[in-house]
Amino acid sequence: MPIDFEGRTAIVTGAGGGLGRVYALELAKRGARVVINDLGGAVDGEGRSSTAAEKVCDEIEQNGGTALANSADVTNEAEVADMVQDAQSKFGRVDILINNAGILRDKSFHKMTMADWEKVVAVHLTGAAVCTRAVWPVMREQAYGRVVMTTSPSGLCGNFGQANYGAAKAGLWGLMNTLALEGAKYNIHTNCIAPTAVTRMTEELLDASSTQTLKPENVAPAVLFLCSDQAPNKTVIMAAGGSYSVAQLIETPGLHLPEEKRTPEEIAARFERIRSLEGGYSSSSAFDHVANLLKAPRDE
Repeated sequence: MPIDFEGRTAIVTGAGGGLGRVYALELAKRGARVVINDLGGAVDGEGRSSTAAEKVCDEIEQNGGTALANSADVTNEAEVADMVQDAQSKFGRVDILINNAGILRDKSFHKMTMADWEKVVAVHLTGAAVCTRAVWPVMREQAYGRVVMTTSPSGLCGNFGQANYGAAKAGLWGLMNTLALEGAKYNIHTNCIAPTAVTRMTEELLDASSTQTLKPENVAPAVLFLCSDQAPNKTVIMAAGGSYSVAQLIETPGLHLPEEKRTPEEIAARFERIRSLEGGYSSSSAFDHVANLLKAPRDE
C-alpha cells in the first residue's frame, strides 16, 4: 500500500540541513504540510538565524509543496508552544513530530565541562520532551499522532568522547518506551530512529569515502515509515547506508537463587549462566520485566 501524507501536518525540528532537511522534503513530496524548524546555530549550539529554515521552506514551495519556516529554540517552552499554535492556525492540526534537532560538544569525559554536558542533554533530550509535550494534547484530542525520536548508536552502543550525547540519546529511548505506552490508546505511536549518516554534525567523525554510502537520503525511508499510518509503536529502527535493523533490549532468562545463596560469591560462581542469552526475551514494560524475572529458572 503506497504511503502518503495528504492532509497531514508534520513538524520537523533541526530541518534546516542534513537529515531533517531530507525528511522534510520527502514528507512534502508525499503531500504533507511541513513546519521547518531550525534554530540556525552552529554545530555546538551557539548563534541563531532563520535563514536555514527559510531556505528549506522555499525549496519545498518551489516544488509545489506547502511549508512554514520556524526558528524556535526547542528548549524554550514558550517558543515551542508558539510554533505548535502557528501550525494549528495555518494547517488546522498537527499529526507528526520528528524530534531531530541536535548539537555536538564532543570531549572525553574527564575533559568535559558540566556546561557542555547540560547543553547537549538540553537540546537532544529536554528539547524532544518540550516539543512532544507541546503536541501531545493536540494528538490526544484528534486521536492520532506519530512521534519519532532520534536516538543514536552512540547511545545504544557507546562512542568515545560522546558521554553527553550518548546519555541524551539513550534517554530518548527511555522516553519513547514510556510515551509509547501512554499514547497507545489515543492512537499516538512513538518510535525511535537511530541513524548513521554524513551531515554537518558527523562530517568530521566519518571519513570521505562514507559520503555516498551514508547519505541522509538512505535514512529517510525508515523515518517516513515511522511517520505513517502503518507505523509500529515502541520500536527502534537503526538505519545506515541502505541497511535497516531493529534494536531491542534483550534480557537473559536469569537465575533464581535460594535465600541462603544470595551472596556476591554465589552470583560470581553462576555469572556465566546468569548472562547467557539462550532463551532471551524482551519485556513490554517495567512491570512485565519484574514478572518475567520472578519466573527465572531455579538454581539447582
